[in-house]
Amino acid sequence: MKLSKYFYTTLREIPSDATMPSHIFLMRGGYIKPLSTGIYSTLPMGFRVLQKIQNLIREEMNAIGGMEVDLPVVQTAELWSESGRYSAIGEELLRFNDRNNHKMVLAMTHEEAMTDLARYVLSSYKQLPFMLYQFKTKYRDEARARGGLIRVREFLMKDAYSFHATPEDLDKHYEEEYNAYLRIFRKVGIEPVVVQSDTGIMGGKIAHEFMLDTPNGEDYLILCKKCGYQANREIAAFKRETYQGDANAMPEKVATPNAQSIEEVSTFLNITPEATAKCVFFAVDEKLVTCMVPGQLEVSETKLRNLLKTKELIPADEALIRQCGMVPGYASPIGASENMILVIDSALENASDLVMGANEEGFHYKHCTPKRDFKNYQVADIAEASSICTCPHCDSKLTETRGIELGNIFKLGTKFSESMNAKFLTADKGSLPAVMGCYGIGVGRLMASVVENSHDDFGPIWPKSIAPFQVEIIPIGKDDVVKEKAEELLNALESEGFEVLLDDREERPGVKFKDADLWGIPIRIAVGAKGLANGEVEWKFRHEKEMAMVKLEDVLSKVQEFYKD
Repeated sequence: MKLSKYFYTTLREIPSDATMPSHIFLMRGGYIKPLSTGIYSTLPMGFRVLQKIQNLIREEMNAIGGMEVDLPVVQTAELWSESGRYSAIGEELLRFNDRNNHKMVLAMTHEEAMTDLARYVLSSYKQLPFMLYQFKTKYRDEARARGGLIRVREFLMKDAYSFHATPEDLDKHYEEEYNAYLRIFRKVGIEPVVVQSDTGIMGGKIAHEFMLDTPNGEDYLILCKKCGYQANREIAAFKRETYQGDANAMPEKVATPNAQSIEEVSTFLNITPEATAKCVFFAVDEKLVTCMVPGQLEVSETKLRNLLKTKELIPADEALIRQCGMVPGYASPIGASENMILVIDSALENASDLVMGANEEGFHYKHCTPKRDFKNYQVADIAEASSICTCPHCDSKLTETRGIELGNIFKLGTKFSESMNAKFLTADKGSLPAVMGCYGIGVGRLMASVVENSHDDFGPIWPKSIAPFQVEIIPIGKDDVVKEKAEELLNALESEGFEVLLDDREERPGVKFKDADLWGIPIRIAVGAKGLANGEVEWKFRHEKEMAMVKLEDVLSKVQEFYKD
């Protein structure tokens, strides 16, 4: 391919809204172009990378028995109502009426459509198990699209769905998907961190996320370096350290002027944050939810949302808090109204001698014991893990890092097959819903994540498995012999099946080399008159700083050697 015939562009300046390396380089290299907030067009350079990622994923899905299908992105509201998600999902699901006034959606995921397809064919246990997958555009009306392709509104997803007769058979296939995902990510140069995760709108009981460990990640991960425990911070477990003091001491009101925060109260009373408890307030269906956690911890909204089985938690306003007899900044359930939902973290269940608010400006209680002093409460794991916490499986301190989600796998169970009547006839003539699994990879996000994982100050360093081209040839100078030799190399390599980009522009070498860095092609061959005088060309790997002179007759064999695996 000659660059003069190619549809491309490169940018010299960093786009004003781009802060992450992947966003910067995919824009500057002419891989993507924004059409609207969180919506991108893909140029030929980017499309080639995406195609290679799809082919790599397709190979792995086929290897574990997957069959490729294609489902509509425009779907009926009735279909989504069967699963209950039409009303359960918020504004991120784009709803509209067609010209016949039928309620429709732009699919953000395809559980309903795939379950519908399965029930169309499935009748007997003899047809199970099977796994169907697709590459499909999805639309999610994100409130905060960010990071280029990391979080967008329209995106390309590989989603796979497996159907089984028993949970045990799902377990077996789940392991196959797990290992296939490891192979996929390793083939693009990423060693993923695999964490337990929240099932969210997907439902089901067990889920894992495959994460890229990077400081630019939007997810927070909790890890144990000793035993290997890994989880998304949203749902991470940790060992509770219950504070216990004098359980017989009765609550005592003490003045704490100008001390509202845990840090301020701890300093004023000369105690540790572990000796305190704090309230966090939410409103659910216009009712106050009061959450209490140890003073050094925070409430996990994901854990709380799952506990309350609600899709949305709204911070409670001051009026609602005061209506229930509590004072923001100095609050506790002691003496407050019982017309609220009170949830305390399990670390407080057997705690004693704590400091907490006295529901009066400038005052706190000392010597509080929840089991004695609280009424009508429930105990649950609602605290968020952090690096100050202890691993649930060993005695090591947990560590905290950030990550980008590359893909996820879910054991859906019968959530969708039960509600949508995707059932099969058993061997004994009974009827059971299929047991389902779901497995997703965001293709565009994976492309961006590879750049996050592999780049330098000048552009992406693509792994050879998904690079847009395999070799780039750059003629240096206007000498006809240089141009002829460059074209001869192009023809020789293409005739052997290699993907080659020839930069035949009448541009300065510096411009060509800068663009070559932005395209990140693994092998760069510069052809100049000085080298040709010795029968040589300049050879450089994109991932290395040094370059070398290579004999013309050795170029093909060196390329073949590099790409032999």
